[in-house]
Amino acid sequence: MRVLLVPNPVNPRSVEAVRSAAARLVEMGYEPVLAAADAEACGLGGHAVPRAEIGSPDLVVALGGDGTILKAVHLIGVSDVPVLGVNLGRLGFLSGADGDGLDDALEAALAGEARIERRQTIEVAVSAGGRAAGRYRALNEVFVGRGGGVRGVELEVSVNDVVTGRYVCDGMVVATPTGSTAYALSAGGPLVSPEVRGMVLVPVAPHSVGTRPIIAGPADVVRISCPNPARSDACVSVDGDQLPCRTALDAVEVRVGEHDVRLMRIDGRDFYGVLSHTFLGA
Repeated sequence: MRVLLVPNPVNPRSVEAVRSAAARLVEMGYEPVLAAADAEACGLGGHAVPRAEIGSPDLVVALGGDGTILKAVHLIGVSDVPVLGVNLGRLGFLSGADGDGLDDALEAALAGEARIERRQTIEVAVSAGGRAAGRYRALNEVFVGRGGGVRGVELEVSVNDVVTGRYVCDGMVVATPTGSTAYALSAGGPLVSPEVRGMVLVPVAPHSVGTRPIIAGPADVVRISCPNPARSDACVSVDGDQLPCRTALDAVEVRVGEHDVRLMRIDGRDFYGVLSHTFLGA
């Protein structure tokens, strides 16, 4: 049984935990593997595999914060592999276990004792310079807006070919229900249970007094374009990673993804328990 370990290489606690997890997995008779760059950063070269050969491991364990879980999700692509997030970061909203109980969490996950939460994704199609510029998948959100410039961009947003808004703003977030607790929340969006399927549209710093977020349905298609060439210096970020924006952006289309992410939870908390603990300190 192959277990993919995903660290945050700049977090010393994460690196130490990955080394400990690898040793424990070997003792238990499992095969721990890491993406080559992660293995080198953690001093575990004997467990390295090229990213292209990661394939579909039996289990993924992300040791860090929510960003490490997002990294793990992007490493496995659309493979239907359960992901256990072990919180060694600040919020750990997506994590299903705490770093202080790492060995117990590994044993429970491998024994099939974890609860599985299916999390919706979104698919993002980008066109720039008059041609298709890439397709991407996000667990949290896509952001379309200004990159390094200080001036706002002008964006036109439509849902199912009906224009719902035209904004001079810093940008627009289209988030999954999972991502409603991330960038969309900071921009004033609603908190949405992961049991809901759909998309949350939240303008970021719009120059308007009447702008409101929109929740789109699971069959809707969202399109964001730059109608004003004088304010079209927009870039695209997917789950916090900015895409190259060397060519003028034409449009971004977003829809609910065909493939969910399976997150494992061992700590027994549901969405509202995590919400209360993380944001209310209860």
